[in-house]
Amino acid sequence: MVVKMFQITTFYKFISLAGLEEKRDRLRAAMREHEIKGTIILAEEGFNSTVCGEETNLRLFIEKAEEILGSQIEYKTSVHPETPFKRIDVKIKPEIVTLKQPVDISLGEGTHVDPEDWNALISDPGTFVLDARNDYEVMSGRFSRAENPRTRKFSELPGYISEKLDPEKHKTIAMYCTGGIRCEKFAPYLKSKGFENVFQLKGGILKYLEVIDPSESLWNGECFVFDDRITVNERLEKGTQPDLSVAKQNGDEG
Repeated sequence: MVVKMFQITTFYKFISLAGLEEKRDRLRAAMREHEIKGTIILAEEGFNSTVCGEETNLRLFIEKAEEILGSQIEYKTSVHPETPFKRIDVKIKPEIVTLKQPVDISLGEGTHVDPEDWNALISDPGTFVLDARNDYEVMSGRFSRAENPRTRKFSELPGYISEKLDPEKHKTIAMYCTGGIRCEKFAPYLKSKGFENVFQLKGGILKYLEVIDPSESLWNGECFVFDDRITVNERLEKGTQPDLSVAKQNGDEG
């Protein structure tokens, strides 16, 4: 059995979700009906998910999820020979990714950089390259010239910014994360703090590895993922690195 993994990536739209309990129950039922495993996170600000299943079942589930969530779903897919998730989990949380800071998402407009343009941006000596992930994720791999803020969780990143970065000195910031979800929230946060030239890698590391030829890649190492594969290599296949996380936050980062 070939299992595909996909991540719902319409989080950046920050659609307003009401009736979360009803949506949770309907999504659980749809996952059971189509034999889908994984985690879906719901919040009033939107949704985020990484789930897996057979190709036909995934397609049917996506159609049903679009109906339940009232939004077209854009997703990234990778193939793995074994099911990386063992259970059905739909959670309601205050935030999709926990920043604990108010964010005007509209400030993120115009900050996205396509993977094809990413190398030129981060190769510029005037660009400060920020890895928006946790320390244990960065240890598995990172982009050339990327700064590791050494955070244990996403909500610590604002503290790092206030201590280490200055809008007057750091004129251009290029940031990235696994699937782009955390950057969708943190890029507008940086803009609100006075950083003018803020850019985020559209689709995150996973999209970059999907579309950029390894011979042209500036990625070094493997990419930590929040499932049983632990890491994926430049071909988006299961990696070889050990789990460096203290406690997995399955489906809660991106």
